[in-house]
Amino acid sequence: MTTPALSTVVCSGHFGHLGLGSVSLCLTVNRPRPQAGELSGPTDTTPAGISHILWTQHPTKKAGHWALEKPGYPSLHCRDLGDEWSDGSRSALSDGGPLHPRPTSSEPGMDHPDLSGEPTLILDPPTIDVSLHQSEAARSRPRLPASGPGARAADRGGRGDQRSEAMPAQVSVILPVHDAEPWLDECLRSVLQQDFQGSMELSVFNDASKDKSMTIIEKWKAKLEGSGILVVIGGHNCPSPRGVGYSKNQAIAQSSGSYLCFLDSDDVMMPQRIRLQHEAAVRHPTSIIGCQVRREPPNSTERYTRWINQLAPDQLLTQVFTSHGPTVVMPTWFCSRAWFSHVGPFDEGGRGVPEDLLFFYDHLRRGGGVVRVDQSLLLYRFRPGSATQAILESTIWTHRVCFLEERALRHWASFTIWNAGRQGRRLYRSLSKGARRKVVAFCDVDEKKIKKGFYCYEESQERPKSRVPILHFRAARPPFVICVKLDLTGGALEDNLRSLHLQEGRDFLHFS
Repeated sequence: MTTPALSTVVCSGHFGHLGLGSVSLCLTVNRPRPQAGELSGPTDTTPAGISHILWTQHPTKKAGHWALEKPGYPSLHCRDLGDEWSDGSRSALSDGGPLHPRPTSSEPGMDHPDLSGEPTLILDPPTIDVSLHQSEAARSRPRLPASGPGARAADRGGRGDQRSEAMPAQVSVILPVHDAEPWLDECLRSVLQQDFQGSMELSVFNDASKDKSMTIIEKWKAKLEGSGILVVIGGHNCPSPRGVGYSKNQAIAQSSGSYLCFLDSDDVMMPQRIRLQHEAAVRHPTSIIGCQVRREPPNSTERYTRWINQLAPDQLLTQVFTSHGPTVVMPTWFCSRAWFSHVGPFDEGGRGVPEDLLFFYDHLRRGGGVVRVDQSLLLYRFRPGSATQAILESTIWTHRVCFLEERALRHWASFTIWNAGRQGRRLYRSLSKGARRKVVAFCDVDEKKIKKGFYCYEESQERPKSRVPILHFRAARPPFVICVKLDLTGGALEDNLRSLHLQEGRDFLHFS
C-alpha cells in the first residue's frame, strides 16, 4: 500500500466560547482529504483541552468545516481556508481503514425500503497532528452580572449557577436580518419571553440592512443581556445583501450553542417554543425538529397551513416531494449543532436559491429524521415580497424531480403517473430518459382523457415515440406518483386512494 502524502490545512477565527480567543490552527493529516464523510481521531497533543479534530465535507460541494471538540463544550466549527493539499488530491480515500455503514436511523419511516438511500460511509480515524497558537487577545471571558442567566433561572425556581462567558450556551437562536424594522420589536420580544430554563444566546447577522434594524437590535441587546441572554451581533455593509443562506451560516459560525433554533426576523415565537423543541431534539439528535404554526394573516395560505399542521408522523418523510417543500417549515427548525455541521452548511447562492429545501434534501440523504412538536409555537408571517417568494417555481420543480428520481423512482421497476392532465404530462416530460421508460401508464378519472387512449410526447427525440396508455385509476397498477394537488378535490382524490387500500410511501407518493 502506498503511503499517502501529508496534507496540511490552515484555518483561523475567534473561538472565545472555547476559552481560546483568537486562534490560528494548523492541521497535518496523513491521508488525502475525502470528497465526503467524516474524519475523526485523537490528537497527539491536547492544547487548551482540545480532544478531537474532525473534518466534514459537503457531499456535493468543494466546501466543508473543521471542528474542534473540547470536553463539556459543543464542537467548534470554522471554514477551511486552506485549499492546497501537498498531494493535490480531492479524490476519495483509496488506502484508508475499513468502511462501516452508518447505523439505520431510528426515526419514524426511515426503515421504508422505497425511501431509504444508501448508508453513509464513516471512515476509521486517521492520525492527526495538531498545533495551536493563541494570540495575546486570548483570555477567559468575564462572568455575566448577577442579572445574567443564573439569576434569571433562580428567579424561576431553576438552577442558580452563573455562566461565565467562556461557557457556551445550550441554545443559540439564529436570526438573519435584512431590512426587518417593521417586525423586529415583536420578534425580539418573543426571544426575551421564552420560558426555557437553560442558557440561551441570540446570534444576529445583519445582511446589509438599510433601515433602522440595527438600532432596534442594539436597543434589545441591553434588555436581553440584562435578562441573561447573551447577544452576538455580526454583519456587513456591502451595497447589496449576500442572501439568507450566507446570513444563516454566518450567524451559526459566530454562535456557541449546542442546539440551534432558527428564527426569521418577521416571525414571533410562543414562550414555550425553545423549551419544547429542545426536549424533542435531545430525544432525536439526528432529526430536524419542527412545530405547528399560526399563519399571519390568518387566511393567507389556508391549504399550505393545513398541510404544515396536519401531516401524520410518517407523512413527514413520505410527502417530502410535494410542491410545498420541507415538511417542517424552515422558520420552525431546531436541531443540534453537531447534526447541522454533519449536513450543512446552507447553500450561499443568494436570492432565488431554495437553501432550506437543498439543506432538507441533504439532511434526508444523510439519514436524518423529521419530528414535529404538535403545538403551535410560531406566528409564521406571510409576506409577498419575502426572499421565499423570489424563488422561481421552475427552480423548485427541477430540484423536486431530481430528488424524486434519486430517492424513489430508481427503486421502482415501473410506475404509473396519476393524472393524465397538465401536471402529470409535465412530470413525464421532466423525467430523465431512464425514468420515462419506467412509466407504464397514466391514470385518471376524466372519461375524456381516458377515451383518448394514450399520451405521446411529441417533442421527444426518441424514435419511435412512446405512446403511454391512459387508464381509469381502478385499472392501473401501483406504484403511483400522484400529480393531483392535495386538498383541492373536495376529498375525491383521498377517497379514491383509500378505496384501493394502498400504503403511502410503498404504493404511492404525492408529488403535486
